Amino acid sequence: MQLLTMDQRPPARRDWRVFWRLTRPHTLTAAFVPVCVGTVLALGDTSVDWLLFAAMLLASLLIQAATNMFNEYYDYKRGLDSPESVGIGGAIVRDGLKPKTVLALAFGCLGVAMLIGVYICMESSWWLAAVGTICMAAGYFYTGGPFPIAYTPFGELAAGFFMGCLIILISYFIQTGAIHADVVYVSIPLAIFVGAILLANNIRDLEGDREKGRKTLAILVGRVWAVRLLALMFVAAFLWTVGLVIIGTVPPWALLALVSVRKAVAATRGFIGKVKPLEMMPAMKATAETNTQFGFLLAIGLLISHWL
Repeated sequence: MQLLTMDQRPPARRDWRVFWRLTRPHTLTAAFVPVCVGTVLALGDTSVDWLLFAAMLLASLLIQAATNMFNEYYDYKRGLDSPESVGIGGAIVRDGLKPKTVLALAFGCLGVAMLIGVYICMESSWWLAAVGTICMAAGYFYTGGPFPIAYTPFGELAAGFFMGCLIILISYFIQTGAIHADVVYVSIPLAIFVGAILLANNIRDLEGDREKGRKTLAILVGRVWAVRLLALMFVAAFLWTVGLVIIGTVPPWALLALVSVRKAVAATRGFIGKVKPLEMMPAMKATAETNTQFGFLLAIGLLISHWL
């Protein structure tokens, strides 16, 4: 696919909504839900520094937004996006933003996140500087560099680890100064849900990605098995949560998160029998909403148990 020339791209729009869509807000739940869960877990062991919580939340959102902007920029540069593409931010191909503007905004977000990270390190541990650098590098190399993670079968695994497990662990560590195995166990279902968001995206884009040379997990296993895998991921996350309650890692109030089962069922059913990207948009939305509902309900359940 040929890149759009300056004459072919639409006139640039400076409406604030263009820049808001550039952040791909429906994906930002993958950043703030783990921060909330990690902080609530810390609340059971110590008093929470809410300024540190706010700093961690903002830094995570900025890194996620930057990752989305890198995605926009590199997908355009590699010819993957067009004005007819479904589900992308579209700031370049539809709203006319210059590619270099999108790239500059992405690096700007990382720069601000880095400054916030300095404050977090000053208040907790400078070891987090290395961890934060790795997280930002992962955000860039997800679609940037010569071998983008998003073009391989490991995108879901990487997203789940960095945006699920690691964010929860960091959010907990900056409040308590320690990491416990129980926190790792609680992070697993959140990591699965974050990976599910990526898998849902790749199911929707399967045919187009295959034509453009991507080797995503959805392409590797095929559409039918990709949908089945999505369902299995949901089942695994919910069963894991029940198991945590049974062994006493989390209190019974954590089962409040199971209310999100209905949304997971809707997400899975929304993909069955669908082949057109536009038809699968509601299922993608439901997948992201499952992550949001599960995370917030889990956090609420943990909060209730602390108060009782």
